[in-house]
Amino acid sequence: MAISLSVVLLLGIILVVMIRSGSIKPGPAIVAALFGFFLAPTGMGPSINRFVNSIIESISQITF
Repeated sequence: MAISLSVVLLLGIILVVMIRSGSIKPGPAIVAALFGFFLAPTGMGPSINRFVNSIIESISQITF
């Protein structure tokens, strides 16, 4: 739960920065957000969640 909340917060911040910088217009941003919202409860939602979690876990295991 904490990881997904962090990812949502990070993606939200990136989205706001992109809208404010003019890289993405508000219309396409809303469409992208709604697409993600409606994609989550489908059959692909858990697969996407596992994929993102595995990437986060791989990144966290990198040592410098």
